[in-house]
Amino acid sequence: MTTATIDPSTEVTPAGITVDGLTVTFSSKRGTTTALQDIDLQVADGEFVTIAGPSGCGKSTLLKVIAGLTGSTSGEVRLRGKAVRGPQREIGYVFQRAALLEWRSVRKNILLQAEMRGMSRQAAARRCDHLLEMTGLEGFANAMPYELSGGMQQRVSLCRALLHEPDVLLMDEPFGALDALTREKMNVELHRIWRETQTTVVLVTHSVAEAVYLANRVVVMSPRPGRIVETLDVDLPADRDYSDTMERPEFIRVANRVRDLLGSSTAAD
Repeated sequence: MTTATIDPSTEVTPAGITVDGLTVTFSSKRGTTTALQDIDLQVADGEFVTIAGPSGCGKSTLLKVIAGLTGSTSGEVRLRGKAVRGPQREIGYVFQRAALLEWRSVRKNILLQAEMRGMSRQAAARRCDHLLEMTGLEGFANAMPYELSGGMQQRVSLCRALLHEPDVLLMDEPFGALDALTREKMNVELHRIWRETQTTVVLVTHSVAEAVYLANRVVVMSPRPGRIVETLDVDLPADRDYSDTMERPEFIRVANRVRDLLGSSTAAD
């Protein structure tokens, strides 16, 4: 009798994130609202996916379900094949606002993550130093939040989310409150950091230019109830100069398609 052997190279590795038939419905005294309906999405390990859609379409709800912060009505979310049943330690989360503690320095705000997770103080300190250097904040470790610009505060928030080296980074419109120039700089900075860390990233944004510049793929959602209208591959160089990228035919093609799907025929900003 011959025993079959399995070649490890042929084994299928689960996607970093799998969303299967996800529907989320909220009930209140005013009635029932369906935020998301029949969402199917896969995000590979190390991939950068952006989600664009109109306000109120459920983009933030989708992130919260992936993170285990909000439950689903039906369907399932899995991280590397494991069903999400509550808050996930493997995830880092960056919110719309930096949400720094005003009485703690930059370093202590970042290390708050270590305190909450019970990380080794020495390992956390080394990781913090590395992140401060990576984000250009090494000279501001002892600064207080009120001494920082909005862009610098968001860098601190990003460092805090990356401190425990999460498998997945979820970002909910993190640069929406910044001025246009600072937002462009943060886009470039985030893309560089992603290339260095190869963390799986899902970012929600209202900016078409941001969505296309950052992503491997752009997911476009419909008005509520949020459904995935189309997923677009972005065939741009890994090393992306901001101004040069905006002028590339591939960027313009994808950006205009996203705008068409969102109900606008204007060119990309």
